[in-house]
This record gives sequence, structure tokens and C-alpha cells, in this order.
Amino acid sequence: MDSMIGIIGGSGLYQIDGLEGASWVKVSTPWGKPSDEVLVGRLGGVAMAFLPRHGRGHVHAPSSVNHRANIDALKRLGCTDVVALSAVGSLREDYVPGDFVVVDQYIDRTFAREKSFFGSGCVAHVGFSHPTCARLSGHVATAARAAGARVHEGATYVAMEGPQFSTLAESRLYRQWGADLIGMTGMPEAKLAREAELCYACLAMVTDFDCWHPSHGAVDVAQVLATMGRNAGLARDLVTRLPALLGPTRALCPQGCDRALDHAIMTAPAMRDPELLAKLDAVAGRVL
Repeated sequence: MDSMIGIIGGSGLYQIDGLEGASWVKVSTPWGKPSDEVLVGRLGGVAMAFLPRHGRGHVHAPSSVNHRANIDALKRLGCTDVVALSAVGSLREDYVPGDFVVVDQYIDRTFAREKSFFGSGCVAHVGFSHPTCARLSGHVATAARAAGARVHEGATYVAMEGPQFSTLAESRLYRQWGADLIGMTGMPEAKLAREAELCYACLAMVTDFDCWHPSHGAVDVAQVLATMGRNAGLARDLVTRLPALLGPTRALCPQGCDRALDHAIMTAPAMRDPELLAKLDAVAGRVL
């Protein structure tokens, strides 16, 4: 199939440069409104779609981001691969502000968000032991290094509800768990991408040391914005390198991300809710 790269921009990244034929398009989804219109175009002969997670101007708080609508919109546009950029705090001494980290595991501590496209009337359970796509993550790491970033590969991301930052006790607890990063937007985004059979990779941009570090003050918005401003150019540069790495055509995912629903749906066909099935047209149309 043809490749189409979806980019979900986090704090500090609200557009990508150099797209040919670029235009902002409104995408309607059965799950409500996405965070914003989607910027579509082509780069290096590869179709691209960019969605600012918090909306242009940063108008959506972490808990109010409509992740289901965002993922559905990218799938509906034809995306095959999704790269998410996220600002995070570091829970490790060696992950310093300004570093980029390729995430491969999550601990989900969110509690106020819709986490699945499926439910009563069409029950499904996708495999999620490896929540990111190793193939796509490797390309993202390569692109980030080529852009000049200091990159770490393989990290566990604690997704917290927010919008407040951690208490000192929480920050210390997550370090005891062996977590490496903390942020507010990684979940349920990664879960929904898997349900939508999209290859998903997360490149986390370290902005601070949360509040555990004895030599650094508690995190604040000014600190986050300053680091994001310094990293924004690198983030835009690495995004422009992805089309050459992924190419215009795409084979099946070796990990099976694009076939996650093959054996996931439990509800018998005769018992499936027609209204829910209609909402799943883009996400699960391949198997339904």
C-alpha cells in the first residue's frame, strides 16, 4: 500500500514546514471533533498529515484532548504510520532537558479519558504488550540523530492525568517503579492507534526533571516552553527526514500493528450493535 505519515505535534510543535500542496482540511469523525483541522500535503513524494494535539494556540488541556477523534481522523485520511511528539519530564539523571527519547513502554495512570473505540455492542481486545512499533521507532530515532538531536532509545513513559504536575512523592514513586519519563498525553493515544491498526511511535522531548531532582527546582511552564523553543527546530527537521526513510510504498508491518484486529473482536456478528459498527467504519472497516 501507499505510505502516509501522520504527525501528532505536542507542546511547542504546531506545524511542519515544506509540505507541497499544503492545506488545512476539516475532518468529521463519529467520535466528535479532532483537536484541530489537519494539515495535509506531500513531502519527498510521500503523503503527510499533521495534527496539533492541543490545537493551534494550545487550546486543549491534556484531559480534554479528543484522542478518539484525532486517531480516527488520521486513519480516515489514509495514514498508515503515526509519529507522536510529546513534551515530557525526565525521571532519570542521564535524560537531561533537550534530549529526545524514543518510547517503547507505557504505564497508564490516566483515569478521565475514553480509552477505546470498542465497547458494549462490539467488544474487542487488542494485544498491547509492545505498545509502539519497533520498525517505525527505529526510523524515528535515525531521523532524530540525523537532525542533530541527542537520542535515547527504549524508555518507559508514565502517563498521568494532569493538568497539575507531579507531587514530590509521586515523582519518587514513579522512579522506584523503574519509569524513565512522565507526561500527560501518551495515553490513551497509543492504545487507540493500536485499535485503529496504525503503526505508532512516540518521540519524547525532555523539557525538565519533573520535581524529584535535588539539584533542580520544581518544573514550571516557563521552563517547559523555553526548552521546547530550543527543540522546535530539531523537531521540524527530523519530521522532514521521515519520508525518505519510510518511502512511498509500505509492506506489512513485521510486528503486526496493521493487523491488530485480526483476532481481537469477541462479539458474535449477529449480536453487534449497528450504531457502533457505523462509527467504526474507518477504524475497523477492514475486519468488519
